[in-house]
Amino acid sequence: MKEQGLFRTDATPVPSFTKLLKLDLNTVEPSLAGPKRPQDRVALKNVKKEFHDSLTAPMDKRGFALDAAALARTGTFTDNGKSQDITHGAVVIAAITSCTNTSNPSVMLGAGLLAKKAVAKGLSVKPYVKTSLAPGSRVVADYLDKAGVMGDLKQLGFHIVGYGCTTCIGNAGPLSEPIEEAVVKNDLVCAAVLSGNRNFEARIHSNIRANFLASPPLVVAYAIAGSVLKDLTAEPLGIGKNNQAVWLKDIWPS
Repeated sequence: MKEQGLFRTDATPVPSFTKLLKLDLNTVEPSLAGPKRPQDRVALKNVKKEFHDSLTAPMDKRGFALDAAALARTGTFTDNGKSQDITHGAVVIAAITSCTNTSNPSVMLGAGLLAKKAVAKGLSVKPYVKTSLAPGSRVVADYLDKAGVMGDLKQLGFHIVGYGCTTCIGNAGPLSEPIEEAVVKNDLVCAAVLSGNRNFEARIHSNIRANFLASPPLVVAYAIAGSVLKDLTAEPLGIGKNNQAVWLKDIWPS
């Protein structure tokens, strides 16, 4: 680096670059990518609107082309003897995957801390959400365990299912039969939220048409919210202890 003039100290001359880039840190905001391509960034505050708009957008505009009747469709499934509704936008897979977080302890610990705060607040994951945690190596499992957050991740359903590629390459496995039947029978546009790097339609699961890439903490948050038609910046994630509404800002790690 010194030979090539790349090694910089306070004593070295200011280099002459062919291009200068400036970034105002105030413009950086939480974002996801979806619902069909990894390059389609959408701000967290706009996910609800963007997904709602995509339901009626033409197919060639990366939409789903649903008419008014199709928008109103609702499915029903039975969980532990209790009947539950499922609609468009329901998050049926929430997966913390290996490819984009193995070397980023801050976001992995962030997910663990968010889970810890969520459990403390009395929040839980919706019954139709299939959750999974697939670290890229056992080191991740070790530091999550030593940090005291693995138990909280497990309580929200994020058990370790393996090490390496899983959901990103379609290895999420089947949905539970009653949920998949409700999705297919009613032709619902349900969602997967995963911390991977690929989200092409049908890649994650053949019957999940909308797929969003997110950071590990947001994967946990959407598993609790249960729908991408909930604005996590303006609506509570859910109802916790003492029937109190809990917002994302209440459990987001500092």
